[in-house]
Amino acid sequence: MAVKTITIDMEAYGLLASQKPAGKSFSQVIKAHFRPQPTVRRFLALVRTSRLSAEALDAMERQVSTRQRSPARAAKL
Repeated sequence: MAVKTITIDMEAYGLLASQKPAGKSFSQVIKAHFRPQPTVRRFLALVRTSRLSAEALDAMERQVSTRQRSPARAAKL
């Protein structure tokens, strides 16, 4: 794997190190923070371009509807 060396100041290093769990690399921490985060828009785009059957899409919709009606949801504050 190719690597690059970067220079950061001590404050930036401290912030990065505070986010690094044991057993994870700094590269993993940076990737987790800066990679595109999952959003509904990205999910819908993925679903539209996938080749899921109508039955599979209907099953997913039923699951979402069931979860929205679940009393176990967090209270709105």
